[in-house]
Amino acid sequence: MIFDLTDAQAAFQAAAERFATERVAPRAAAIDEDARFPRELIAEAASRGLLGATIAKEWGGAGADDVSYAVALEALAKASAVVSAIASVNNSLVAEPIAAFGTDAQKQTWLRPLASGEALGAFALSEEHAGSDAANQQTVAHVDDRGYVLDGRKVWVANAEVADVAIVFAATDPAGPPTDSGRPERTERVERRSVGAFLVPLDTPGVSRAASSDSLGVRGLGCVDLELKAVRLGTDALLGGPRDGFQIAMWALDGGRVAIAAQALGVGQAALDAAIAHAKRREAFGQPIGNYQAIQWMLADTATELDAARMLVLRAADSRARTSGAAGRPARAGGRRDRLTLEAAMAKLAASEAAHRAADRAMQILASQGYRRGSVVERLFRDVRATEIYQGTSEVQRMVIAEQVLG
Repeated sequence: MIFDLTDAQAAFQAAAERFATERVAPRAAAIDEDARFPRELIAEAASRGLLGATIAKEWGGAGADDVSYAVALEALAKASAVVSAIASVNNSLVAEPIAAFGTDAQKQTWLRPLASGEALGAFALSEEHAGSDAANQQTVAHVDDRGYVLDGRKVWVANAEVADVAIVFAATDPAGPPTDSGRPERTERVERRSVGAFLVPLDTPGVSRAASSDSLGVRGLGCVDLELKAVRLGTDALLGGPRDGFQIAMWALDGGRVAIAAQALGVGQAALDAAIAHAKRREAFGQPIGNYQAIQWMLADTATELDAARMLVLRAADSRARTSGAAGRPARAGGRRDRLTLEAAMAKLAASEAAHRAADRAMQILASQGYRRGSVVERLFRDVRATEIYQGTSEVQRMVIAEQVLG
């Protein structure tokens, strides 16, 4: 088993690291402080292929594999979790589903602009009562002889402050088919069939953006709520079939969870680097605190946990590349698809929790210097917490893993 990156993967990683170090890192604190979407940086990231990393070159992407994408996201996140998250939403949750499920016309309209940075995408799945229970969509798509009419509200939609298009999930058969008792059958199997995914240009009449509450971390992610009131769409806005939405969302989230795991690794590694530097520099009782076993053990545990999580992330990224490639339609459930779901959940769970512990230990090691508002470690501490929540909480990942291992 070979763990080394190929020359192409290492080159993509190195290019992302240069961009992150030279362009992103100097602006990371200001992005957080102002909570302002970093438009200029995202445009630069797009010019380097980071917004469409896994999209084929013929569609304007970088044509990189999933391992290259993961290590690039980790490099970005070491500098700014916000920039890394914006890129991952556009690539994993919007461009990849269009590449996998879209018609040629949908690809012509959206895929090239999304991959090249001419447009930005958002993924509108979450609602007030449809977070972890993603199938419980209250946004409704009514069908008539002219197409679909969408009504509902989506919350915490990353990128949506400035996005041009969103994949919006809505119930196409909200009641579900009747059971023998005449009542709707409320099972995940039924709900998967009754959700559609729609490509909604955000300048469509009836779409409005409402400010979300301020967040603890990843400030500047462009999160807003989307209100949809009698939003009329043609049938050509439907991605896949009218009951394919849940499958599309879960497929996208498999890739998105690998991306968030890579993001978490970047934040965790940045915290470890800060802790190591401080342990070498800070003296107590006449010597560097890194000479004390209490500090050494925290650093040793953190390095080990992050490296172990990195192996899971790289395995999941490699598995996704072999299972469903961004330009090809995903495999059906079962076999490799189920294995990828398991590996993605394991990677996200391990990486997000290891990174959280890394930031916590770094703050302990830096003590008052880390706890101070505006310090790098304080920002990392706030940013990393989100990785245990968005795109499936740690509890959801454990549910997914348990379901798979129990068979």
